Amino acid sequence: MEEKLAILEGKVALVTGAGGGLGRTHALLLAKEGASVVVNDLGGARDGTGSGTNMADTVVEEIKSQGGRATADYGNVAESDDAKAMVQRAVTEFGKLDICIANAGILRDKSFKNMTDDMWDVVVNVHLKGTYLTTKAAYDQMLAQGHGGRIVVTSSTSGLFGNFGQTNYGAAKAGIAGMARCLYLEGIRYGVTVNVLAPTALSRLTDDILPDSAKDQLPPDRVSPMVVWLCSDQAKEVTGRTWLVAGNRVSLLSWNLQSLARKDEAEGPWDVEAVGEAILETKDSWPPINPMMGLG
Repeated sequence: MEEKLAILEGKVALVTGAGGGLGRTHALLLAKEGASVVVNDLGGARDGTGSGTNMADTVVEEIKSQGGRATADYGNVAESDDAKAMVQRAVTEFGKLDICIANAGILRDKSFKNMTDDMWDVVVNVHLKGTYLTTKAAYDQMLAQGHGGRIVVTSSTSGLFGNFGQTNYGAAKAGIAGMARCLYLEGIRYGVTVNVLAPTALSRLTDDILPDSAKDQLPPDRVSPMVVWLCSDQAKEVTGRTWLVAGNRVSLLSWNLQSLARKDEAEGPWDVEAVGEAILETKDSWPPINPMMGLG
């Protein structure tokens, strides 16, 4: 039987937050498919406090024990110098950078009435600014190399549809999706694809959020195959899309514009009550606010 060729042979990838959960399974599968991987992880707790080298080092050793190529990076994605350094590490260790998966994140969940400025700032800083800084450093390197690249940023159903107690996290994740929907348009001319991942998977960020009945069906390694495929040459024409991946289900999020109230422009503006009545007449046909509600 002919041996199956690795889909990413010769590629170099950076994965942030790769010391556990989704980042770890992304890194392991990237390496299995032939990529050399920079495994970035600050090594902190779920809430972003602390740091350490063990998480990144452990994943690097896993990759090497399976015959792959990897190096550890312990930088903070929310620090510009660290973001640039992790990209430079890829170039120094492996000669280039082809793939960037911005995955690092933390949680500081709280109802909005109990939200503090510090809780808001640190979550937005790590998720939104951290994704910007690492993506910017990677994008600049890809443009300098001149042979395109693959960028996958990590949003969330909390940011796309909403979730109780996650206004800070949801705002950051919505911002990430908005950034990507603009960046892909710029990347087309350079052969750089930009896609948005909204995963549902068991990790230390979701362990107390997912219902127990769903945890066994949502391991993080179910999400990674689709993400790794997005990083391949097979997906070189796939960009600007938002992907929801849960278990073995892959869904494409498409925006739908529904006309609710309209009259001839020559008639002048709507009367306030009249426009409200016209809108409410269509209410039964509105799509659900959160199409994920009730799905396991």
